Amino acid sequence: MLQMEAPDGELSPPLTLGAPIVSPQPLSDQQEDTLVKHVDINIAESEKRANGPLHVRDHYTVYLIDVKVQDQNFTLMQNRISSLWRRYSEFEQLHDYLQATYPYVVMPPLPEKRKSDTLNPEFIDRRRAGLENFLLRVASHPTLCFDNHFIGFLQLEHGWRETVIETGNLVSAEKKLKSLSVTIRLKSPDAKFEMIKSYGKQLESSLSNLLYTRSRMVEKQYTLSKLHSNYGKLFSEWSVIEKEMGDGLQKAGHYFDSIADGIDSILEEEEQFADQLKEYLFFADALQNVCRHHEGLQLAVENAEECLTSRTSERERAAQGKAGLMSRLFGTTDPDIVRDQTCRMLDSKIVTDKSTIEKAHEELKEFTEKALIDIERFQKQKDKDLQETLAGYIGLQVKNAKKGLQAWSQVRDCLESIP
Repeated sequence: MLQMEAPDGELSPPLTLGAPIVSPQPLSDQQEDTLVKHVDINIAESEKRANGPLHVRDHYTVYLIDVKVQDQNFTLMQNRISSLWRRYSEFEQLHDYLQATYPYVVMPPLPEKRKSDTLNPEFIDRRRAGLENFLLRVASHPTLCFDNHFIGFLQLEHGWRETVIETGNLVSAEKKLKSLSVTIRLKSPDAKFEMIKSYGKQLESSLSNLLYTRSRMVEKQYTLSKLHSNYGKLFSEWSVIEKEMGDGLQKAGHYFDSIADGIDSILEEEEQFADQLKEYLFFADALQNVCRHHEGLQLAVENAEECLTSRTSERERAAQGKAGLMSRLFGTTDPDIVRDQTCRMLDSKIVTDKSTIEKAHEELKEFTEKALIDIERFQKQKDKDLQETLAGYIGLQVKNAKKGLQAWSQVRDCLESIP
């Protein structure tokens, strides 16, 4: 639920993003047929490779995609079982193609790209999981999953890039990305999409702040946990000079060391939750991209209407014989033959302008209907995913707190057992 502030400072009624206001209605989860219901997709492993001469090695990573068709009646996939290697750049190409082909979809994002970490095993494994999640997101989307080039991405190891380039969508994707970066000012913006865009910005800001706060807490948690090793060292050294207290102090030192050593596995789990939150940070930007594309279509309508208005005024002047250069300079009237030719030419252009307006309105209407349906689907998915992520994150903190409490309780028991 989203509330926007009204001009007088009061809160307007809450807006439920993607509320069903257009038809056709989206299919329910039970009715939607998606690829993931028929096929198992996973990225089994990653592999570092090198190309170029020996003295100038360029290393890159490839990921093994395993696909298995579980539904024997499903015939869309040519191969029942297939395995192929893909580079990250090919995933980018797939993402850009889908974004250009389905601009009304809140596009599933790729995991972040950081060149400085491309040789870090932990980062590579997290990227592998993120790329697998991307494929599953696309495979579970009712529209994206049955795209021929997505199916080809899963099965065609050679020649897939060329088939996507031939569509011309990658070129149009670059142009659209440039247009989306330009601020558009509309005469009559769509209030619903304005609120959705504002919500996307607020969601992005909230998740950014959440991730920043989490990172600060992790830094402090890491420092505090590692400081427990000082306790462990101190108690172990102390135990050497004590006779009766020695065993208890030494055991207590081991428990302190276990607290310090356990932080690394805790941070690995922390990073998994951080990646899940980052995915929706990028989803928030994808939501805004849908709204910006809607603005572009609406601007095309406004420009076409403005062009028609200007052409109609020019036609009226031509009918009065005041459209020619001489008439504008000296106030004379155009000859009848010039007037008739000008009017016929403008009449033809007005017909074209009206056709352009009609086409622009149809594109805007179609995009709006599809976008609102997909935004509703995204909103339901987001609520479910973030609820699970936040609940899991809290559960992780509770589990870690219990481990810490248990370790301190064991230290207490060690010290109490000293005779």
